Amino acid sequence: MAIEQQPFGSTGHMSSKVIFGAAALGGMSQERADATLETVMAFGVNHIDTAASYGASEDRLKPFLEDHRTEVFLATKTGDRDGDGARRSLETSLERMGVGHVDLIQLHNLVEEDEWLQAFSPGGAVPALFDARDAGLCRHIGITGHGLRIARMHLRSMAEAPFASVLFAYNHSLMSTFPDYVADVELLRDVCAQQGVAAQTIKSVARRRWADPQAPHFSWYEPIDDADARLRAMEYVLAEPDLFLNTSSDARLLEEALSAAAGERRAPDEAELARDREEAGITPIFDGADLEVIR
Repeated sequence: MAIEQQPFGSTGHMSSKVIFGAAALGGMSQERADATLETVMAFGVNHIDTAASYGASEDRLKPFLEDHRTEVFLATKTGDRDGDGARRSLETSLERMGVGHVDLIQLHNLVEEDEWLQAFSPGGAVPALFDARDAGLCRHIGITGHGLRIARMHLRSMAEAPFASVLFAYNHSLMSTFPDYVADVELLRDVCAQQGVAAQTIKSVARRRWADPQAPHFSWYEPIDDADARLRAMEYVLAEPDLFLNTSSDARLLEEALSAAAGERRAPDEAELARDREEAGITPIFDGADLEVIR
């Protein structure tokens, strides 16, 4: 059964409810990356999200895109805040992936005040990327971010430029703990609906931060280890009609996420989720203070 599709904001694209987070490809061999992408396509996923900073992800996508470019909505990201750097980053991404344009270029984690001011300045990344859109190198521009400040910052950014999409952290641990974040996210979702802006979510299956962040791992947060609790965490997001779920960079969880989206789903109730938080040790990965900054 293929994953359902819904409008990706006002871009005109019908994107799969689940977006493949191609950070999972960053440390893979080409052979394993090819097999992973076959699985993604088998479930009807037609939207791929990568970034210039995701290891070898863009390189691993290149052979796949040679045959499937027209079948997918292709998104990447830049962390540069100056205009020249953002334009170079986009052009490098196009070269790595062997494509003439991407469907979406996103400003990665645009949340810090000094970076925000630089990005929106006359020589900054925002006007440079809209110029790149006009030159045909990308079709749309979006913004992404992490932490408890990002929903409010997205609203600020959207007031300054016509972004096509936003991306933010959304899981039942965060949404049950921080009422201010809940209010910001609800307002952001309302504005997105009014303006036709796509709302992407990340960190659905985050359990907590790693006790030892230097130890080898496939995602920067520790995933929920109980399979049933993990499924309910994904269903919590999938039950929201306006939200897209971006898959984890831990590829071991990929097929489970795709199966959850393709099968029959139900919205878990709060009692179940509260029990999962207690029994599975699920705690917020952001707190607005010491746990706000990410690597």
